[in-house]
Amino acid sequence: GFFQSYAVEVDIKDASNATCLYANWMMRFLITYESNNSDYKTTTLNLSPSVTHNGSVCGNDTQAALLAVQFGEGHSWSINITKTNETYQGDFMTLTYNTNDTAVFPDAKRKGPVTVFMKDPAGPVQLNTVFVCHNSFVIEAENITQIFWNVTVQAFVQNGTVSKKETRCPADIPTSAPTVPPTIANVTTAPTITTSPVPPTPPKPVENPDTGNYSLKSGNKTCFLATVGLQLNVSQDKPLLININPKTTVADGACGNTTATLKLNDGNSTLIGF
Repeated sequence: GFFQSYAVEVDIKDASNATCLYANWMMRFLITYESNNSDYKTTTLNLSPSVTHNGSVCGNDTQAALLAVQFGEGHSWSINITKTNETYQGDFMTLTYNTNDTAVFPDAKRKGPVTVFMKDPAGPVQLNTVFVCHNSFVIEAENITQIFWNVTVQAFVQNGTVSKKETRCPADIPTSAPTVPPTIANVTTAPTITTSPVPPTPPKPVENPDTGNYSLKSGNKTCFLATVGLQLNVSQDKPLLININPKTTVADGACGNTTATLKLNDGNSTLIGF
């Protein structure tokens, strides 16, 4: 129940009415846009209850498959999928959002459709295998954050039947538990030797994070400056401390008259926004 959105199911048929491209998934978009006041706002674009899939094609050995959907007030999304002798793989995604949709962009300065291209980071999938990802994953480009979950996709379906063989995304693969050595029975008891108790080893302290200097420019002028050391404390089964390394962290964002946004990406899928 973390995400509230609509699921999409697309079943594309070939000339013989056999399934050639199947997809079932959920997605939403976080879009940063400039308002009439020249500041920047972030809005959420969800799929609508009614989705069409005009323009979707099966693809073949020489032509890429295309999964395309249209929704809401002039919004559309598509992905090209290419094929090799043994695998298929998403090539690039295209999102077109329409800022004339006042329910989503109530005060957008720029009016009309805006198109953004994104490279699909997923790896190749074996033919006659379905790609499955139940957990959410994120793809970012420019001012767009795409969030996907409950994904089932198979391109170049063989014999019109979606495969039972699955390729799972990394987010669905659990981390293996450490191996516990078996208990050894019937061990001869050694003579008891009295020793002083060994004091417990204190936990290794976590070093303070390095201080980074992060800045944004508007034209040739600096509009946002932050000098800060950052450490994240993530609550999981046990606390996880993450230091943000300024040497590998890239600053991005935008400045308006009344609002500024700073995004820090450390290259390890850690994204922090101010």
